[in-house]
Amino acid sequence: MNVGMLSELFASIGERGRRLIEGRIELGGKPRRVETVIELAEDLLSHRGEASGVARAGEILAAYARFTQDERTTFFEALAGRFGVDHGRIEAAAEAYRLQPSEETAQKLHLAAEPRRQELFRRLNLAPGGTRTLVDMRTDLIAALRSRPALETVDNDLVHLFSSWFNRGFLVVKRIDWTTPAHILEKIIAYEAVHEIRDWDDLRRRLQPPDRRCFAFFHPALVDDPLIFVEVALTIDMPDAIGPLLAAERPPLAAREARTAVFYSISNCQTGLKGISFGHFLIKQVAEELKKELPALETFVTLSPVPLFAGWLEARRRPDHAEALPEADRRALELLDEPGWEANDLARRAMTPVLARAAAQYFLEARNGDGKPVDPVARFHLGNGARLERLNLFGDLSPKGLRQSRGLMVNYLYDLERIEKNHEAYADAGVVAASSAVRKALPKRG
Repeated sequence: MNVGMLSELFASIGERGRRLIEGRIELGGKPRRVETVIELAEDLLSHRGEASGVARAGEILAAYARFTQDERTTFFEALAGRFGVDHGRIEAAAEAYRLQPSEETAQKLHLAAEPRRQELFRRLNLAPGGTRTLVDMRTDLIAALRSRPALETVDNDLVHLFSSWFNRGFLVVKRIDWTTPAHILEKIIAYEAVHEIRDWDDLRRRLQPPDRRCFAFFHPALVDDPLIFVEVALTIDMPDAIGPLLAAERPPLAAREARTAVFYSISNCQTGLKGISFGHFLIKQVAEELKKELPALETFVTLSPVPLFAGWLEARRRPDHAEALPEADRRALELLDEPGWEANDLARRAMTPVLARAAAQYFLEARNGDGKPVDPVARFHLGNGARLERLNLFGDLSPKGLRQSRGLMVNYLYDLERIEKNHEAYADAGVVAASSAVRKALPKRG
């Protein structure tokens, strides 16, 4: 049964349910007060009838859509305070397990420990368009978290559910080209998060030439709304700068002559799915699609931004920092404070060894609170089984590139024979796969 048929079926069930309860629930009109919607949520959890349940879920989501931002925050606070775990039920289940440990009592304890809002979200998901609305709801929740950190429990429940609903097994990869429907192409322009697509002509330059490819991952519940898209340039060699790749007047390469596929932009499209892992090996899947079309391709690499490097570097230029750079390096990097340094060959040459050492430390030694690399792009590619192949110190001299990374870009290599091995080493022991050239850039110690 396809997605369209399922949507029609749920809509039909919901309409029947509305007829069952419309005598008690006013349809349309002004937005209901949050308390009324919370009562409706309690009602949804207390009934098992599917037809009326789909209708109730639709009513809750429709009312939520009409809420103001303040009302939505109040709704989230009610979810946190009134739809959490049932402590009495947990205590009873725990005591039953203590008296008689078994698979059955362990399962009952597990179910008892689940917050009520998780089941509420599952039932809301049954409404037509429920998944889309819940994803948008989490977008609102992420914004509310900035001032209401106590709402993290609600966010954790949505993350838990989305991790199951959006796993890789449900995702479908599709080629995007200039013949793709305009409403999807508009979303590619809007969602591009790495290298801005300025207009339709700019988009055409990324899709139409023979040496360009674009792939998007879709989920059946979000029809025609990509979750991730990947832009690819077909080249002869591994590139070290983004400017020539995106130049408007560059001569295109015949696809059959290409030996390298460069993933130069990977964009997550849904804010409401931030932090949700769609599974590993997504890039491998794109690489395999390209290999089927172009068997002569030998190398699969990225040309990736380093969004946190500038902040990390600036912190370590301060002499009072716990991990401050050596004084000689800090003096050399004072050239970064000179306007136009990026166009000064002498300044760039003087800073090259210092920036290379700092970049190697950033990738190979700097860790976040979870013991993983501080760079989010690095975590993504290393988790997908890539190897940190090369540091390109002046790969992005655009205003954005200078602001976020002082011009630094990197290549991650996807060796199709070693992806699984690299992934396992990173997942199990936090091993960062890196080329000898990157490792040699680390400062000498001892």
